[in-house]
Amino acid sequence: METTEKKYLTLNDVRAYKIAFTLSNYVWGVVMKWDWFAKKHIGGQFVEAVDSISANLAEGFGRHGKKDKIKFYRYSSGSAKESFDWNEKAKVRKLLSEEDYNYIFNELQLLPKEINYQIKLTKEKLTI
Repeated sequence: METTEKKYLTLNDVRAYKIAFTLSNYVWGVVMKWDWFAKKHIGGQFVEAVDSISANLAEGFGRHGKKDKIKFYRYSSGSAKESFDWNEKAKVRKLLSEEDYNYIFNELQLLPKEINYQIKLTKEKLTI
């Protein structure tokens, strides 16, 4: 008799988390090259916003109840929207190269759909 082993989802299986984690490290690398004033006034908040996307996904993933998980996934979504704002400000203030701006923008555009998918999956698969 053949047995099939149940595979449990891990945080690194969550596409939104992988995108957000990679993006946060990319933004960190970009901001670290800025001068002190830009780092202090835009960079710190940009890094905090983008770091918060993966951090809230991780925290939600670690929560037990469906409502609690979804609450943190929604926080993550808000942080993604905030990150769009910081990306735009950094572009307008000429802190980003066109290549860096486009990469960050394109990765941020993927996240709402991926986060919403995680919320949908959580609503459908969890009973509590």
